[in-house]
Amino acid sequence: MKYIIFYISCIALVFSSCSDDFLDRQPLDSQVSSTFYKTEEDAQKALIAIYDVLGYQSSPGISWSPFLITADMLSDDAFGGGSDANDGQDEDELNKFNIPTTNQIVHSIWLRNYVGVYRANLLLEKMDEIDASEEFKLRVTAECKFLRAYFYTELVRFFENIPLLTNTIKGPSEYSQPQSTPDAVYNQIAKDLVEAMNDLPTTTTANERGRITKWAAQALLARVYLFYDGVYGGDLVAGETIVNAGTVVTYLDELIAGSGHDLIPVYDSLFRESFEFSVESVLEVAHGDSPAWWDWGYLRGAEGNLSAQMQGPRVTGSEKWNRGWSFAPVSQSLASALKDDPRFDATILMEEELDGSLIKGYQHTGYFSQKYTSDAQHWGSDGQFEHNRTCNYRVIRFADVLLMAAELGSSSAQQYLDRVRARVGLPSIPATKENIIEERRKELALEGVRYFDVLRQGMGYAEDHLTQSGIRGPNYEGDQLIFDIQFKPATRGFLPIPQVEVDLSNGTFKQNAGY
Repeated sequence: MKYIIFYISCIALVFSSCSDDFLDRQPLDSQVSSTFYKTEEDAQKALIAIYDVLGYQSSPGISWSPFLITADMLSDDAFGGGSDANDGQDEDELNKFNIPTTNQIVHSIWLRNYVGVYRANLLLEKMDEIDASEEFKLRVTAECKFLRAYFYTELVRFFENIPLLTNTIKGPSEYSQPQSTPDAVYNQIAKDLVEAMNDLPTTTTANERGRITKWAAQALLARVYLFYDGVYGGDLVAGETIVNAGTVVTYLDELIAGSGHDLIPVYDSLFRESFEFSVESVLEVAHGDSPAWWDWGYLRGAEGNLSAQMQGPRVTGSEKWNRGWSFAPVSQSLASALKDDPRFDATILMEEELDGSLIKGYQHTGYFSQKYTSDAQHWGSDGQFEHNRTCNYRVIRFADVLLMAAELGSSSAQQYLDRVRARVGLPSIPATKENIIEERRKELALEGVRYFDVLRQGMGYAEDHLTQSGIRGPNYEGDQLIFDIQFKPATRGFLPIPQVEVDLSNGTFKQNAGY
């Protein structure tokens, strides 16, 4: 914990990099938390610094760890990949469920989310000192609570047993923080989201694209509830509010009927640059090429989508793709699930479609993600091309909302499922849980959703679907052994607590089961 707090305290001081004007005004060494949080402009910059963590895909000096690619590699939709087994060692460990407690991706996930938690807690604590309107403070407070809930959602779903910090660490006497129960963390997430809903806007202006709305809070709460109920079986306690299936359905039905969100007409357009922040996007994280980034030593400073770079095919001499790294190659399992489905071409890029020269990497399957890739429309206009992929991350889409509401038993469940299927020309099928889970896999494939959907069905289901043996597609390269995966139910699908954090806790942290 000493390492965490020192690390995130130092990182918090660089929030001033969000504004070139701010850097021009005063020297960095005079900008500390005791003198900074005074004006509405100060609070706005501090809020931007919290939002900035949503786009973090690495921790300096540790590892690249985009949420999207990490979640997909853990699922049955993709492998680890990379140029060879050594290039993607950490990724292969995750993909094969042979994860040591020293895995660098695991540690990076831990650190980056606690950076976000720290920044949110700090701004919440400073809110009373800020000279601003009450309306401004209410909205910023709500955004801070949502963002804290978002970071904790990623932490608790990956690690389960984590310290819950709702205040900043004030000194050495508070370094040794215990792990909280999952119930405590999930209830705090629910509380933050329910409270945030009351003060978040229902719409944002054109120059505020990416800021959180009430609808994003409702949708994230539904995602959290589905996982919690599936894994732990029960309701959430959000302060004075009990959050059960009925509560969540009420929120989702309201979102569906009154938010203005809708399905865009053509599924193939979803991940095109011209449809960023579309009517279908309930929660979206912006990526881009401004400022143009060159620095390999501090990749966190880049605004590009690293998942798109990592998942792109290793193609040279192409007019359509350029020099991806072939991580997370798509599995035959997903290709078979999407066989004859109208969403196949918009989801999976096949090697036969590639122009130029393809270098086949580790665990080459011949399939790549079509949704997040190194395609020409998302090339940056300046900077090191790997750092500037301009593809936004669609965190929660309206189609996901429809399917969550259907799964939770909305009275309109059949209509909601039919809407998702009708968009791609598929007929109605009964709105059973089995059909909805299968529909989620096809509709939301390669969007970081599948792994958690599998885990919340129980360990028997997880072992059946995440274990892969003898499955081989027509373009697979390499021995079958590198494609065979054995899920380990003893871990219950959670990642290990990073060993360095266990060591620094002086015995306070207990390692997760199965590690």
